[in-house]
Amino acid sequence: MKQAELARKVTWSPAVLSRIEAGERPVSGDELEALLEAIGTDEAADLATILNRDWRHLPRPSLDHPDQHLLWRAEGMMAALVAAGAVPGTPPAFRTRLEEYVKEILRMANLLLRREHRIAFMGTIGIGKSTAICRATNLEIDGPQGRSMPVLETGGGGVTLCEVHLGRGPGHGIMVEPRSHDDIRSDVEDFVDQLLQSKPSAADEDGSPAVPREIERAIRNMAGLTQKRIKNADGKLVRTDPAKELAVEFPVRRDLVVEVLTRMGLHRRDRRDEWHSPAVAASPLEWMKATFERINNGRHPDFSLPARIDLIVPELLDAGDLDVSIIDTRGIDQPSARADLEVLLEDPHTVSILCSGFNDAPSQAVQHLLKRARDINNTQIDSNASLLVLARPNEALAVKDETGVPAETAQDGYDLKDEQVRSALTPYRLTAIPASFFNALEDDPDDLRTFLRESVIMTRRHFQRQLDDVLERTRSLLENAEQEQVQAVQRDAGRHLASWIKQNPAPARVGGHVHDTLLDEVRRAHASTVNAAVRREGEWRSLSYTHQLGYGARKLAVAALQESVTGFTQLCQTLSGSMPEAGELLSHADRLMATAYEELLRKVQLTGLTLYRNQLRQDPQFWTDNADEWGRGPGYLGRVLHRNREWFEASQRRDLEDQIATVLKREWRAVLERVEAIFEQEDGK
Repeated sequence: MKQAELARKVTWSPAVLSRIEAGERPVSGDELEALLEAIGTDEAADLATILNRDWRHLPRPSLDHPDQHLLWRAEGMMAALVAAGAVPGTPPAFRTRLEEYVKEILRMANLLLRREHRIAFMGTIGIGKSTAICRATNLEIDGPQGRSMPVLETGGGGVTLCEVHLGRGPGHGIMVEPRSHDDIRSDVEDFVDQLLQSKPSAADEDGSPAVPREIERAIRNMAGLTQKRIKNADGKLVRTDPAKELAVEFPVRRDLVVEVLTRMGLHRRDRRDEWHSPAVAASPLEWMKATFERINNGRHPDFSLPARIDLIVPELLDAGDLDVSIIDTRGIDQPSARADLEVLLEDPHTVSILCSGFNDAPSQAVQHLLKRARDINNTQIDSNASLLVLARPNEALAVKDETGVPAETAQDGYDLKDEQVRSALTPYRLTAIPASFFNALEDDPDDLRTFLRESVIMTRRHFQRQLDDVLERTRSLLENAEQEQVQAVQRDAGRHLASWIKQNPAPARVGGHVHDTLLDEVRRAHASTVNAAVRREGEWRSLSYTHQLGYGARKLAVAALQESVTGFTQLCQTLSGSMPEAGELLSHADRLMATAYEELLRKVQLTGLTLYRNQLRQDPQFWTDNADEWGRGPGYLGRVLHRNREWFEASQRRDLEDQIATVLKREWRAVLERVEAIFEQEDGK
């Protein structure tokens, strides 16, 4: 339709319509309605309908929201539930069911309303996560011998200083969130202690350096203390270390720390972002690669040590109406659990891409993450986790079938390996997990893009199914509210569930302590990681005392309650088979129990974290004693474990476990009361 034709239909001048199209003249609601009616297409009619909707219970979605109509159904159902609950004489139990449904619909709708999703790549160092990300997102430049090079800096591990986020924006830019001055000072203190250590090597008994090599590299570059190779009188290359020479000049630890910090010039490094300019000779991606490497290695004079780096590009991963960003997490260099990864695994809007090398897939690091997720009942891994196996040339062809015959093609090798991978995931109940194989040198990146896109879409479908299911159950509730036969069966089902509640009044008694998980992780960690954590009062990027203690509290809660919650679900399913008229009530009770149980677990986890954090902060001598164990020779981990165990088993810390147990009992009672409140009692209340 031409502009002039539309103008005639609404009896406007073409000039007025042109100004409206250009955004120079506002249009009233009546005028917009007339325009849409004149256009007359199905899309115009749909837009007119959307514009006339009056949202009272849910936030108004954006006009282009892909779930606009499903959310409107949710809005209508919430209005119907509120109206039904406002009827005089409504029984309290029925009103409670209506209110619980309103809460559930709101929770599900909020998941759908948010269209920002993240894809987080997790895996051990050096397996090719960063390369795969760059291939999938076209963040590559031409390299030597016709091979493309990733924009993200890659190597054999220990390359990236921090987590890297990739997102869309108006151009090509880099944004940096710097580490705090306290964190940088702690890093420099570790570096100085490494220099001043009397031993010729500053490595602990497990062979790992006291300072991660990527941090040491950045500190040396920022302070102008990079090691150099020069020729001596005999013409041989000799390595010189300005940092060790500086340590001779400043033998006192405090003085050397101040000198290194001064040379780093942190007060001048106050820049937070940089953007590509057309005036720059290099292409946007060439500029981005070079700038990223300078910032990541501490060679850029305007940027401090980063805690997070964001790369902004105009196009990233096409996911339709969704806003998808990508996270390249720090590689896992030891089989211990990290707080940053487990937080991502619990986020419903983050797809976790669990990366493994081909030969060891699924890697021990990935399996450790999955086991810990199951131990605390993290159900997000069922809908939000995917497995990516990163193969190298010829690895797939080396796979043999059960008769010993090697694979004829790479795809055959992938299929054979897929069977092995799914078998290994059986203990974690994830044999149906989405999985893909990718060889960055030989495979088509379009397949990887499709896999990532489908992984995000799968989480959206999960949200949609959940909301659609609760809307269907709510419709059934309202339709059957007046049917006496249905009410009688529901009362009978309620008696069965109330009987179960009376038989499960308290959490089961379980063995173990809140700090057991923390000590297990300390035992698994590198000695240098534990040393870095205790020198920072328990909070280091690879080992967080408070995170592990919160996790430990939640794990004990799961051990005490999971069997009861599972038994309740089984009872609801059994009763649904014999009492179909009560199916909606039983399904509601089951979902309410699951929701309340999840809220209980989060509360217990937060309680454990908070209680122990306060105690740990109030005992600086504990950290001093642990820090003093460093440098005393072999057996460092054993000595720290002994001190930790003694501290946690002291009477005042046992009181903390008693407080957590009290919270658990109280919250479980609240869960049971919340579920019981939806059952109609004998007197009809």
